[in-house]
Amino acid sequence: MPKIHIDKDKCKSCQLCIYFCPKKQLKLSDKLNKKGVYPVIFCQGDECIGCGFCAVICPDSCIEVEK
Repeated sequence: MPKIHIDKDKCKSCQLCIYFCPKKQLKLSDKLNKKGVYPVIFCQGDECIGCGFCAVICPDSCIEVEK
């Protein structure tokens, strides 16, 4: 299963990764980050295929996909 690493403190909560994830494995956290926004977190589901769409679409390079 791929591992998704998200730098929660760099995330500005634009939610592009959530929108483009084909398996809907990303969601907003219920805790604020240093910027005062709810960052994106990985759901830890088994459905992630490691496509990397989330990492490619992130404008701030907050996401890294490890296969």
